Amino acid sequence: MVTHENLSDNSTDDTITAVITPPGEGGIAALRIAGPDSFALLNKHFQPQSESAPEPFLLRYGSFVASSGDAVDEVMAVVMPKGRSYTGLDQVEIFCHGGRAVVRIILKELLESGARSAEPGEFTKLAFLNGRIDLARAEAVAEMIAADTHRSYEASREHLLGAYSSHIEKLREQLVLMLADIEASIDFSEEEIDQTSTARQLETLSGLRKSIDTLLQTYTGGRMIKEGFKIAIAGRPNAGKSSLFNRLLRQERALVNPSPGTTRDYLSEWIDMEGIAVNLVDTAGIRKDAGDIEKQGQERACEIMAESDLVIWMFDVSDAELCDKLESDLERLPSADRLIVANKCDLLEGNPKRRAQKGQPVPLSCLTGDGIDKLRNTIVERINERMPDLTSGLVVTSARHQQKLSIALESIRRTEDLLRNSETPEIVAFELRQAVMALDEITGRVYTEEILGSVFARFCVGK
Repeated sequence: MVTHENLSDNSTDDTITAVITPPGEGGIAALRIAGPDSFALLNKHFQPQSESAPEPFLLRYGSFVASSGDAVDEVMAVVMPKGRSYTGLDQVEIFCHGGRAVVRIILKELLESGARSAEPGEFTKLAFLNGRIDLARAEAVAEMIAADTHRSYEASREHLLGAYSSHIEKLREQLVLMLADIEASIDFSEEEIDQTSTARQLETLSGLRKSIDTLLQTYTGGRMIKEGFKIAIAGRPNAGKSSLFNRLLRQERALVNPSPGTTRDYLSEWIDMEGIAVNLVDTAGIRKDAGDIEKQGQERACEIMAESDLVIWMFDVSDAELCDKLESDLERLPSADRLIVANKCDLLEGNPKRRAQKGQPVPLSCLTGDGIDKLRNTIVERINERMPDLTSGLVVTSARHQQKLSIALESIRRTEDLLRNSETPEIVAFELRQAVMALDEITGRVYTEEILGSVFARFCVGK
């Protein structure tokens, strides 16, 4: 376990480089160099149009020159000195034309001149090691890059701006102050316990417990913001599952055929619903009489339903026999949240009684599109029921953070019990230290190489 604040020098002897823009063709591409030889590499390969000395953060126009002396491309370059750059080290960024060939040549020249290829997330890892950002904010960088909906962007933005880290630090400060009081009392263990002091400590711990518990409750919604909301479309064969799948996607993605059992495997696509990434899965129809291949599809359908956040169970409302079997079908469903959809309502015109028999399913017709908007709104309502308030920025989106907060919460609960039972200060202090350490692992005040490996493995090369 390494204590981040006690590291005297987190710099590296290596100078690293990578392309920091997405692969492919574009108007502009960018490369980053970070490390002690960054400026020397720039001086070797960059020929500025003006002979004036480089100024930090000022873009200069010139040519990138190969070791052979040949001009490779017209580029812009900027230098960022140690302590004032993203990585905290001497840093250079070069902006060239975005063709694959020119980017490849420039990168090759930098590597042959002594730079090393940056590993995934290494620039941000350096930023953390050099104290530019804490570990929670470093994770937010990866979340911001991966954000593909408005809500995931909002959550990662607030984490990156530091509101979440500040909240964790305030919780930690209160624990540290109490720990200092407890440890100070160890020297006076023979004296009578101050009941007023104990009551005050219990009050503080109660507030901390409630704050952490409130934060933990945001994880259900935070996980869905980060990982998406999974919806399984299920039902008996020929209920219209694939048709609904296509309607919600607004494209003909699934094969639709009047013959039962068309879908033998599942289809999966992502859509954006009111800023939430939704993973729609069209599953195989569930029935008893099926061949071996279809049975395998049905087994997978049951697994998908069990792991989904919402199951849309479709039934053919025009088929009286299937309507009578609806209750028994629902009894066999997994415990996941479910939404019942009555399809083919276009066949029920002039027969309102049959429609009313089925309680409150969402009525629709995949053929005409009637009821699709209502279904979309109902799905959004179900999603919003689980969504946390994003306005404060205090949303737990990381399973690692959820685990550490849970450890801190349990330590606080045990500390409360110890104080009520007038336990010795040494034991109380031990539990408080466990809570402090759990919070420190969230922000990176203390960390292991395993923690860093887990965090930065999710990054792309160039960040």
